[in-house]
Amino acid sequence: MRVHFHPHYCATDVAFDTTRKAAAIARSLVERPIAGVELVQPEPLTREQLLTVHSEAYVDAVLTGEPRELALTNELPGWDAGLARAVSASNGGVLAAARYAVAQRTIAGSLSSGLHHARREAGAGYCTFNGLAIAAVDAIARGARRVLVLDVDAHCGGGTASIIGGTAGIIGGIEQLDVSVDPFDTYEPPPNVRLVMSDTDRLLATVRAELARVEQPSTIDLVLHNAGMDPHHGCEGGLPGIDAAVLGERERIVFEWIAAHRLPAAWVLAGGYTNRISMGELVELHRLTISAAALAEPAVSAHTTRSVGERT
Repeated sequence: MRVHFHPHYCATDVAFDTTRKAAAIARSLVERPIAGVELVQPEPLTREQLLTVHSEAYVDAVLTGEPRELALTNELPGWDAGLARAVSASNGGVLAAARYAVAQRTIAGSLSSGLHHARREAGAGYCTFNGLAIAAVDAIARGARRVLVLDVDAHCGGGTASIIGGTAGIIGGIEQLDVSVDPFDTYEPPPNVRLVMSDTDRLLATVRAELARVEQPSTIDLVLHNAGMDPHHGCEGGLPGIDAAVLGERERIVFEWIAAHRLPAAWVLAGGYTNRISMGELVELHRLTISAAALAEPAVSAHTTRSVGERT
């Protein structure tokens, strides 16, 4: 299974979990490999690729740092040229993972985070560019019939929802299933988005039930899995009672569903913070996603009976 990571993901002086943890996770994969996992370097996104879902004014603000007020709408503690490179590279990893998953009918991933709160004209909630929306729009443009954004971060994915179902009109073929435990970035779901709030006791049952409600999964050409670990009780937005065992089971449920329907899928890290846990503990939480995905990948890759047409 290809896991995308570039050192530029973390090559910024803006220090925060979102700009630091990918390097720690990549290092753990070298020191303690997960069977079947291969680290590969993606190409950073170009300005033109960023403009497919973001406004010119916002993209240029992030890339240049001016106007600074707009560049800092992501709520990160500062800006530097390294941050511009970091978010271009990490969002490039999302796109690379998605394209590879579709082309090979497999599962791939990227050690990317800071995506789903970013809107067309601004960042929010530690998210700068919305690589989920970029990858979804790209997949539709290249011939995919349906793309499902599966968001299980602690917080609502309001940025993604606003882009794929916003005032410019619903983007055909893209759907979002959002299971959250914290009301940050909540929103009124457009017709192509389902938002479900859960609590500790119902989280796993809710994920199972909502996946079971997805209609005609065989027509989905790409799942984009925003695998936030911040529902954990030690993270910002988490709930008491949600621990590593619960989150490991959540990931098993997700990837067993993906494997059962033989769906190409690309996963990203999403939320996970060292509020009350160490970076080492956070790394272990994110490795739950990688392990579950690696176990499911052979079942998806073994079935290549359907291909997706590609338009250039």
